Amino acid sequence: MMKALTYIGPGQKEFVEKPKPTVELPTDAVVRITKTTICGTDLHILRGNVPAVESGRVLGHEGVGVIEEVGEGVENFKKGDKVIISCITSCGKCANCKKGLYAHCEDGGWILGHLIDGTQAEYVRIPHADHSLHHIPDGADEEALVMLSDILPTGFEIGVLYGKVQPGQSVAIIGAGPVGLAALLTAQFYSPSQIIIVDLDDNRLEASKKYGATHVVNSSDGKAVEKIMEITNGEGVDVAMEVVGIPETFEMCQKIIKPSGSIPVLGVHGKPVDFHLQDLWIKNIRLTTGLVNTNTTPMLLKTVESNKLQPEQLITHRFDFDDMLEAYDVFENSADNKALKIILSND
Repeated sequence: MMKALTYIGPGQKEFVEKPKPTVELPTDAVVRITKTTICGTDLHILRGNVPAVESGRVLGHEGVGVIEEVGEGVENFKKGDKVIISCITSCGKCANCKKGLYAHCEDGGWILGHLIDGTQAEYVRIPHADHSLHHIPDGADEEALVMLSDILPTGFEIGVLYGKVQPGQSVAIIGAGPVGLAALLTAQFYSPSQIIIVDLDDNRLEASKKYGATHVVNSSDGKAVEKIMEITNGEGVDVAMEVVGIPETFEMCQKIIKPSGSIPVLGVHGKPVDFHLQDLWIKNIRLTTGLVNTNTTPMLLKTVESNKLQPEQLITHRFDFDDMLEAYDVFENSADNKALKIILSND
C-alpha cells in the first residue's frame, strides 16, 4: 500500500492509502516518487472543471523519483535510475509523436493525474517509460528539476516558441503564476527589450522584477491596458501571452497586441470568450493555443545543468510528503501565503 492524494469529486480530496502500482505492460516503469509538486491544473480539477477526471483518481503530473521496477520492453532505464517524470506520456511511435506532437500521442498525452493515476503518491506507474522519462544527471538539484516536468516546457514551448519571441521585441505576460514566470525566465533566451508582467498580486509582481521583468502592472484598478499602451508608447506589444485562463485576460491580450503580433494562449479556459475578429482581421496577428509537448525538455535540462536557467528560484515552500493536505491549503491560498511552487519531499 501507499499514500496518495485522491480526487473524490468537485471540492473534495483525500490523502488516503491506495494499492501500490505495478508494471502492467512491457513498456511500463514504476517510479518511487522522491519530490513532487502541485499545479494550478490540479486546482482546476478540484473545482470540477475537468470532467474527464473520475472519482478516486490520484492527482499530480510532475515529479522526480527513482525507478523501482521496469517492464521487459523498457530499454533506456533500469531499477535504481533517478528520473524526471514528464507531464506528457508519449509512445514515440504514432504519427503525432513522430511530428513531435507528444501532447496528442495516440496512446498517451496528458494522462497522468487525469486519465490514469498521477504523481502525488509514493509510487506511480509510467506508461511508455522510454519516451516519458528523462535521466537525472549526477549531482543535479532535484528540486529544480521538478520544474522540468511541466511548467518550464509549458512556458517555453506554448508561450515563447509559439509566440515567436524575437530580440528587441516587447512582450506582455498576463498572469504571474508559476507558468507565467517560467515564460518570463525562458523568454530571456531571445533578448526581448521589454517584458511586462501583469497580475493582481503585488508579491508576484515583485518576484517578477527579480526574475527579469522590465515593467510590472497591477491590473486590480482595471487600467492595465492603458498602462501597457503607455509603456509601449501607444504601440502595444509584439507578444501578448495569456496565462490565466479567464475571458478578461484574453480580452486584454486582444486590446494590447500590435499589428503582426502574436497571442499565445497558455491559460486553461473553462468558459467561452469573445474574439474580436472585426478589429483583428486587419492586424495580421497570430493566435495560438496548445498543450505542452515536452519535446524541449532535454534542451531545458542542459540549460539548468549549465546554470543558465535557475528554476529553483520559483520554489517558495517545502513540505514533507505526509503534509500533502497542508501543502494544498497553502497553494490554494497562494495570494495570502506568497506561494509559487511547492516542493513535497519523500526522500
